Amino acid sequence: MSVLVSAVAFLVAIAILVAVHEYGHFAAARLAGVRVLRFSIGFGRPIWMWRAGPDRTEYCISQIPFGGYVKLLDERDCPVALAEQPRAFNRQGVPARVFILAAGPALNFLFAIVAYWAMFMLGVPGTRPLIGTVEPGSVAATAGLAGGEQIVAVGGRATATWDGAVVAMLDRLLEAGRIDLTVRDADGRERGVTLDTAGRAAELTEPGRLFPGLGFEPWTPPLPAVVGEVLPGGAAERAGLQPQDRILAADGEPVTDWPAWVRYVRERPGVTVTVQVGRDGQEQALTLEIERAQAEEGEIGRIGAAPQIPEDLYEGVRAVERYAPLPALGQALARSWEMASLTVRMVARMVTGEVSVRNISGPINIAQYAGYSASIGVVPFLSFLAIVSISLGILNLLPVPMLDGGQIAYQLIEAAKGSPLSERSQIIGQQVGIALLLLLMTFAFYNDLSRLLG
Repeated sequence: MSVLVSAVAFLVAIAILVAVHEYGHFAAARLAGVRVLRFSIGFGRPIWMWRAGPDRTEYCISQIPFGGYVKLLDERDCPVALAEQPRAFNRQGVPARVFILAAGPALNFLFAIVAYWAMFMLGVPGTRPLIGTVEPGSVAATAGLAGGEQIVAVGGRATATWDGAVVAMLDRLLEAGRIDLTVRDADGRERGVTLDTAGRAAELTEPGRLFPGLGFEPWTPPLPAVVGEVLPGGAAERAGLQPQDRILAADGEPVTDWPAWVRYVRERPGVTVTVQVGRDGQEQALTLEIERAQAEEGEIGRIGAAPQIPEDLYEGVRAVERYAPLPALGQALARSWEMASLTVRMVARMVTGEVSVRNISGPINIAQYAGYSASIGVVPFLSFLAIVSISLGILNLLPVPMLDGGQIAYQLIEAAKGSPLSERSQIIGQQVGIALLLLLMTFAFYNDLSRLLG
């Protein structure tokens, strides 16, 4: 079911974002007086098409759903009647052509602003950025960060939830090589803390490495060591573990909570242990053979069981960012700018090797995020759409010939030299662009499969 949800959510997201992007080109072309021949969601042969408007524009849904295009009247593609030549794309001045090409990414950014605006009016759920365990000798410990403190600002900007705090921390990491925090203790006293991250951007931007690299964990409420789900065919099922079982001890070692149980299991791949469980008011001893599994850090133990999450577990640390329409618009503009500038810096630092290229995601990872965000609510799905829309806008502005940014570069070169690039130069550029995109797609698929296979 989760695979189906991910697939449907991914296709819905792609359809929305492609339609937004291509509508930008479509609307700009109409404003510039250029005839639009076709507006297609997807590539390949149309599976549904209708014609409308005075120009009998074809509106299509095509076979391959990963993208779309707007086809404009252009003498370089087909013969154009004399009366229609003034409406051909190639007959427009450079400013009009750049306007049409840039309108697609521009609408992606506008869509992100609208999505964030809706989110902040509906209310963005999250958890308060409370510090949990601080690792002795770590960057956080050296800076004096203490467990139980709450991050109230990063780089001088207020943060209400962990999502906002993480984005701001990454932004400071890339911009200044350090992370400036304002923290508040349980007595309400505030102070400044600076985490020195100079030269560690590549390490700390590895997926999942920010908090371990800084040496602290977000605070989480104590999670009882109670089994909520037993996966079919796993070690837990073979041992006889059942939902509602409370893990009391393993080989005589008391188990205090679920994280402690996870650590115990991960540290013992292939080991057989005796587990004491509480079931229906009585204690039982079960023999559990811990499975071996491969993870990024090496071989770990795994049993195929998930915890029972109490409904009120996060009641005391929940936070919701909600604003009236006008303040929400201001927050939406700020968040869109923050995400766009962070994305640009991440891409630029990937090129120079200062940021991990493992942040590049392909369709598998994007589909998983789409399914997860869609399954937990409208606001998380809007957040997902906004982030991907910003990324799509920035990607399309890269100076790669197959993308809008490359085509804009062609127009600017033409304006500078007074004549278009030669056909041979454009063909070579297209070939280089295809090669670069194939390389990027291959690397994205590699990252996806690496994450999927652990």
